Amino acid sequence: MTTKSAAAAARATVYGYPRQGANRELKKAIEGYWKGRVSADELRATAAELRGTAWRRLAEAGLHEVPSGDFSYYDHVLDTSVMIGAIPDRHRAAVAADPLDGYFAMARGTQEVAPLEMTKWFDTNYHYLVPELGPDTVFTADSAKQVAELSEALALGLSARPVLVGPVTYLLLAKPAPGVPADFEPLTLLDRLLPVYAEVLADLRAAGADWVQLDEPALVQDRTPAELNAAERAYRDLGALTDRPRLLVASYFDRLGEALPVLAKAPVEGLALDFTEAAARNLDALAAVGGLPGKRLVAGVVNGRNIWVDDLEKSLATLGTLLGLADRVDVSASCSLLHVPLDAAAEHDIDPQIRRWLAFAEQKTAELATLAKGLTLGTDAIAAELSANRADLASRAGSALTHDPAVRARAAAVTEADARRSQPYAERAAAQRARLGLPLLPTTTIGSFPQTGELRAARADLRAGRIDTAGYEERVRAEIREVIAFQEKAGLDVLVHGEAERNDMVQYFAEQLTGYLATQHGWVQSYGTRYVRPPILAGDISRPGPMTVRWTSYAQSLTDRPVKGMLTGPVTMLAWSFVRDDQPLGDTARQVALALRDEVDDLEHAGTSVIQVDEPALRETLPLRAADRPGYLDWATEAFRLSTCGVRPDTQIHTHMCYAEFGDIVRAIDDLDADVISLEAARSHMQVARELAAHGYSREAGPGVYDIHSPRVPSAEEAAGLLRTGLGAIPAERLWVNPDCGLKTRGWPETRESLENLVAAARTVRAELAGA
Repeated sequence: MTTKSAAAAARATVYGYPRQGANRELKKAIEGYWKGRVSADELRATAAELRGTAWRRLAEAGLHEVPSGDFSYYDHVLDTSVMIGAIPDRHRAAVAADPLDGYFAMARGTQEVAPLEMTKWFDTNYHYLVPELGPDTVFTADSAKQVAELSEALALGLSARPVLVGPVTYLLLAKPAPGVPADFEPLTLLDRLLPVYAEVLADLRAAGADWVQLDEPALVQDRTPAELNAAERAYRDLGALTDRPRLLVASYFDRLGEALPVLAKAPVEGLALDFTEAAARNLDALAAVGGLPGKRLVAGVVNGRNIWVDDLEKSLATLGTLLGLADRVDVSASCSLLHVPLDAAAEHDIDPQIRRWLAFAEQKTAELATLAKGLTLGTDAIAAELSANRADLASRAGSALTHDPAVRARAAAVTEADARRSQPYAERAAAQRARLGLPLLPTTTIGSFPQTGELRAARADLRAGRIDTAGYEERVRAEIREVIAFQEKAGLDVLVHGEAERNDMVQYFAEQLTGYLATQHGWVQSYGTRYVRPPILAGDISRPGPMTVRWTSYAQSLTDRPVKGMLTGPVTMLAWSFVRDDQPLGDTARQVALALRDEVDDLEHAGTSVIQVDEPALRETLPLRAADRPGYLDWATEAFRLSTCGVRPDTQIHTHMCYAEFGDIVRAIDDLDADVISLEAARSHMQVARELAAHGYSREAGPGVYDIHSPRVPSAEEAAGLLRTGLGAIPAERLWVNPDCGLKTRGWPETRESLENLVAAARTVRAELAGA
């Protein structure tokens, strides 16, 4: 590769960075604030220190331009709502009284006021707060957060680029506010919103911003001509402003497609595009439109969503091809590094050779700096880095961990009959009703119960060697006894053991399956202060032995009521892990499904009559482009059926999904052939029940009546009202009563009261039905 001139030296940057800190300091500070142990000033000081530390680390790693404004106490879409004054009417008084408390009220709700709806950020496991808009919405600019954080970065002597959610994506993510007709289209507010963005841009320019990044990931989805026209108008108007910084419009997660010509012709100074495998067609499309003459191209060549080391030579080849397609080419990850853990070097329990296969946020920033150096100075300048990279890639490709002949032979032998139940649903349903003897509107929970401080302490003591396995397991048995006793007293019909032994619904299983790696510090934000440690799916998957049978059987021994066996489904095991990128996802899903099938069979043989295989990620992993969806849904639904279809007709198979737009996958829900599905519905006002009815879904369903992501306790009448709404779409003989999701993150007092109210609501509505 030839050396570029100094004037065109490539710069390295990222679109965003993990917010939590090396030891999740942000989570601890925010939760301390909620509990009154941390003051608002202390919380702000912690946040400022975390921002400064992150920026300094990026600069020290060799990045030439750092992002600002991507930091958030809870969610960057909620931050955007605050920036443009889109505060729901029910929260205005709280925000006016105390902006910080009002902000958290919008995110979490209060006992008196419901929070904003929460759903997944495109096809990731990050949750955002859905904007609520209507024809009467009035936008007002509040750029204080963005200006303050830019000023902090500039004060450190750094080149900083504020990052904002773009106006088109913001409106496309929004929903009609409560009371607004469902057919209201928030995008009709664009002309009202653009002047507010213009004001924010002017404020940032005055504060010293040279560039501002406007994220428009919604444009990588299929868009109508009207939506593309809105994007054209938005960037024509913003580009025409005279008092503004230079604009970088960013897209990621997929190919930009029909929106690329729109943005390429827009009067903005730069585009940021994803050039990873998922969006490889962006390169050909960019050449087809004649490139970006006179513009800056930020090339996302390093995968910002997965944790494998980059193939540096492949990325350099892509960058070299792009050099002739723009005025200047800079280097970035494909999306914000919010979606990966902070530092692989902290994972001391992973074999050092295997650890060299991994690139978390810290390692990815080093890769970006290396690529920028190589693009500027030529490959000789990074010869040592390229040699080490080749060795790491070869080590992974040749490892015995990645290839198990027995696992591959079993997966290859699967037939279509293996993924079909032995009897149709109607016959199974009759057999299950006879076996279970449940009342009308049966009550249950999703699976987990609160993880108490005593239990977490016992788990920490076991890791530290302060107690032995026997002592820890007695603590687990005590928790199970308490959970079963409470459920019986509360009057629930189908019980759960509470999952006291589980650290996480994916990690627990990953630690017992071959082919997975577990991290100790690999925390990634899921929503708000909820962080998870996605395991790493590194090789072929098998199950050495039973994973859940002992604890489920123990719980069943304590009660005459049915206790559900609880498993995490194959798609979710992939979606909430960092998956291998060296074989098709469908092949990996089949391996996981076969391992789970063994567990389902063992649960049934142990006498478990109800088995729940959770697939909350089925919608989340849906490809962003409609053309790519049928292939995904084929292997995803087959994997679920493969894991569950070996059971007897009178064994009831449940599944669960939460916090997603279910209307897009109703047909796939049907194709799972589960006997019962429970779904999030409380925040979305039973929307999913209506979607199931419109599709003609004929199986049993439990749309949730208790929003577990808020600390508020729903009253019995509130839950009964939601049930009545659900009955408008689902017949009583097929309607279950349950929370939206598991109760792991809730405290015992609110859990007890909420579930008692849930049972009371079911009894009230049963009585109404009996008297009708």
